[in-house]
Amino acid sequence: MQDPQRAEGREMTFLEHLEELRWTIVRCAIAIGVMMVGAFVAKDLLFDRVILAPKEASFITYRAFCKLGHQLGMGDALCPKGLDLQLQNINISGQFSTHLMVSLVAGIIAAFPYVLWEIWRFIAPGLKSSERQAARGMIAFATVLFLLGVAFGYFVLAPLGVQFFGTYQVSSTVRNAVALDSYIGLVTSVTLWTGLVFEMPLVVVILTRMGVLGPASLRAYRRHAFVAILLVGAILTPPDIISQLVVAGPLMLLYEFSILLSARVVRRMEAVRIHSPTPSV
Repeated sequence: MQDPQRAEGREMTFLEHLEELRWTIVRCAIAIGVMMVGAFVAKDLLFDRVILAPKEASFITYRAFCKLGHQLGMGDALCPKGLDLQLQNINISGQFSTHLMVSLVAGIIAAFPYVLWEIWRFIAPGLKSSERQAARGMIAFATVLFLLGVAFGYFVLAPLGVQFFGTYQVSSTVRNAVALDSYIGLVTSVTLWTGLVFEMPLVVVILTRMGVLGPASLRAYRRHAFVAILLVGAILTPPDIISQLVVAGPLMLLYEFSILLSARVVRRMEAVRIHSPTPSV
C-alpha cells in the first residue's frame, strides 16, 4: 500500500494514486462494515430504544411539543393524538432484511466522521499548506453539519412524519395497519437524508469556489427555497404555526447561513485576486 508523498516527498504516478484511492475505499468500507456489525449485534438497543421509539406517544419529541403547547397556553394542541401504531411484517424474511438494512444505515452514520477523515487523508498530500488548513477545517465542519442533520432528522422530522402519516385517515372506517418496512424506510431515510441535506453550506462553499454559484443567485432564489421549506413543514406537522416553525426555521437558517458563507468565500477570492502579483508580459 502506497502512502502518497508522506515518506518520500515525491510526486506519485497515476497508478500509485489509483492504488492509494483503492485502499482508501477499502478502509472506509471496513469501517462501515465494523459499525454495521456492531449495530447488528446491538439489535435490542438499535430497534427498541432508537428506531421504534418514535412510534410511541412517550417519545421525547412528542413530550417536548406537548409541554411547549401547555406553556404557550395551547392546551393539548401540540400533543400527539391517536398515535397507536401497530407494525406488522408480511414477508417471511422481512424482519431479517430490515435488520440488515437498518444496521447498514446505522453503520454509515456511525462511520461517517471516519470516512471524511479518510477523504482528508487522501487529498491532503496534494494540497499547499494554506489549502491543507482550510481543507482540515472543512472536514470538521462537514462532520458537525452531518451529525446536526442526523439529530434534526431523527428528533424532529422523523417523529413528526410518523405522527402525521401514521394517524392520517381518509375515513374513520379505514384503520392503519403499517407494514414494518414502510415505517423503517420512513425513519431511516428521513434521518440519513437530512444529515446529507445539512451538508448544503459545504456544497455551497465548494460551488462558490468553482464559480458555479454565488450569494447573488442564492438570494435570488431565496423565496423559492423558503416556499419549498414551508411546504415541507406544512406537510409533516400539525396545522399550527409553532410546529411548522420548528421544522422550517432551522432549514431557513441553514439556507441563510449558506448565503453568508458564499459571500465570505467570494470576498476572500477577490482579496486574493487583488493582492496576487500581475504576471509580467
